[in-house]
Amino acid sequence: MPRDKTESHERIIASAKDEFLTRGFENASMRRIAANAGITASGLYKHFPNKEEMFAFLVQPMLDEFLELYRCKEREEKDAIERVGASAAFQNEDAVYAMAFIYDHLDEFRLLVCCSQGTRYENYAHRLAEMEEESSLRFIEVLRRRGDHVPEFDRREFHLLVSSNVEAVLQPLRHDFTREEAMHYAQTINTFFAKGWKWLCGIE
Repeated sequence: MPRDKTESHERIIASAKDEFLTRGFENASMRRIAANAGITASGLYKHFPNKEEMFAFLVQPMLDEFLELYRCKEREEKDAIERVGASAAFQNEDAVYAMAFIYDHLDEFRLLVCCSQGTRYENYAHRLAEMEEESSLRFIEVLRRRGDHVPEFDRREFHLLVSSNVEAVLQPLRHDFTREEAMHYAQTINTFFAKGWKWLCGIE
């Protein structure tokens, strides 16, 4: 009968996660991962063709789940803006939702934000900021179509502000905040940025 690889696969995943979290992707060693998992290096390659695919196995399912949550919240906010208008804009506690998800998937997000240099994920914060910028501009367009006044603004400044907002949410990972500290900080982010976005968009 073929040998059940489930147990060895789980050992590999645990070893890989520890290796990447401790050393980062670039300094991680496939041989060390194999040794700590109790298998040979050749045996390791029967599970994963290369180091980056191993890293992707650890973070991609979480990213898919996060994108689904993001799109759901995006639809909810768009619907609210279409129904109510400017009073519904920038009211959601987006940083709180995001921070709760991050700390529900803490190891995966630490890998993504702090350990992904050298992988296709290393610019994830930038891609997330682009996604958030596009979403915010769509909301503003909805407001303008409704007839709500949103003043013109410098798109480069807007890009920098969105990037700052996204990076602010990720900073607790870089500073080893506890979940309690991070959730309190998320409330602070909401209060701080909501007032600024309202001012920028001419929302009372």
